[in-house]
Amino acid sequence: MKKYQTICHAHLLGLLKDYGLVAISALVVLLATLYPFNFSFPDSFSLEEIVNSFSNTTSFQDTVNNILLFIPIGFFCTSLLQKYRTQLRLEILTVILASASLSTIVELLQVFVPGRRPTPEDIINNSIGGFVGWLCFNWLFSRSFATILARIEHNSSRRVNQRIAAFCLGYILLSSLNLVFWQSTTYLSNWDSNYPLVIGNEATGDRPWQGYISKVYITDKAVSAIEAAQIFTDKDYFNNFGDSLVAAYKLDASSQYSYRDKSGNLPKLLWRGQPVNTQENKGALLSSSNWLETANPVKKLNKRISNTSEFTISTTVATSDINQTGPARIVSISHDSLRRNFTLGQQGRALNLRLRTPITGENAGGVQLNIPNIFTDKQPHHLIITYSRPIIQVYVDSLQNSYSLNLLDFIPIDYKLFYYSLNFIPLGIYLALLSLLVKNSRLIHRLLIILGILLPSLMLETFLVNVYGKEISLRNILLGIFFTATTAFILKNRATFLIKKVA
Repeated sequence: MKKYQTICHAHLLGLLKDYGLVAISALVVLLATLYPFNFSFPDSFSLEEIVNSFSNTTSFQDTVNNILLFIPIGFFCTSLLQKYRTQLRLEILTVILASASLSTIVELLQVFVPGRRPTPEDIINNSIGGFVGWLCFNWLFSRSFATILARIEHNSSRRVNQRIAAFCLGYILLSSLNLVFWQSTTYLSNWDSNYPLVIGNEATGDRPWQGYISKVYITDKAVSAIEAAQIFTDKDYFNNFGDSLVAAYKLDASSQYSYRDKSGNLPKLLWRGQPVNTQENKGALLSSSNWLETANPVKKLNKRISNTSEFTISTTVATSDINQTGPARIVSISHDSLRRNFTLGQQGRALNLRLRTPITGENAGGVQLNIPNIFTDKQPHHLIITYSRPIIQVYVDSLQNSYSLNLLDFIPIDYKLFYYSLNFIPLGIYLALLSLLVKNSRLIHRLLIILGILLPSLMLETFLVNVYGKEISLRNILLGIFFTATTAFILKNRATFLIKKVA
């Protein structure tokens, strides 16, 4: 009787400890995401207003932090659930739902915190973090999980071949998800519709450009080389674009205080600072004391380009200083120096481009594209920048002077390491489980391990080269192989150790 009471007491203490650790983990999440809790609740609000307050943008750093922040939640929730001997499937579902529920509460509360922008992607990343916590606990401490691994390894069922086939099919499908992920990285779906169009500066006035600009045309579609040649030779060629033309500003002497969008889609461009006289053939003079900004956010432009994930910008500019840096903003669709959809700027003699995509983030600062020796003189230059996933094509004054930039070739190494780990570590986990299932068949075991390590990385690189025209990269192939093989090797050895403990 006394022994039974001791066991019950120990079990109760274990439960209290796990409940406490779950509560502490949740408290850390609330502190990290809502502190200093300066909520501002309006007198009334609607469900539509709450939904509209959600942004579809997130940064690389936020993605990393959101996954890491919820790993303890998943870890300690799993420990608690296993005290109640919860079934494996229900355990996984509960951990994911608990993570998603807490994340949803946080995101809804952030609607009422000034300066915070809730996003649906945060909920997905937090749920991934909870699931990673579940994996960590099971692979490290769970005896029940070790028992399941032992059953997989010693499976003598007549249906083992069907199960192996099902696992292989699941592995191929999981590998294919990588292709879907990378396909989405070059969409412009995360453009913020609330940004204005600014000419010659940021809206905050801290990145001025000095020079002349005479016209700005923007379309929601990319143009071909033939169309670009027509734009250079025919000043009225944009009239042929119909509804695809979303902005047409001519900064000539016909208007001194504001410039109307001749396409009729966007607000007027208004002077910030003292207006200046427009010079014939040169356009409006911009400087640190005066620049142009639309009266309101260019929502129609941002939404149209976000939907098509294509655009073309045509403008004629002449710099007044070939050594301007910052980069100095020439044409920018942005909120301030840290949040933008697109920026065309000058960095010394180079043309600087920043483009917001799901992988470059809300500032696109990690992937800056520089084209050298564009601003070597103070003469007007006609620039055409056109984007069709994932290629940015830049023409300067003629079709012959062109530059092609593939966004996927410019992803920083820290971004690449994170996203490759996110793609290939799950494959390594799956491969470790598959290797247990086929362990009794040595030939099949070796064949599946080799194919399982090599195939996903080769599939991804082949897809990116053939579909998106990027240069083949041996480093990318080896990176995928490294994450898959290392994860599978570590977890396979860990599984072997756990199986021996329960044998």
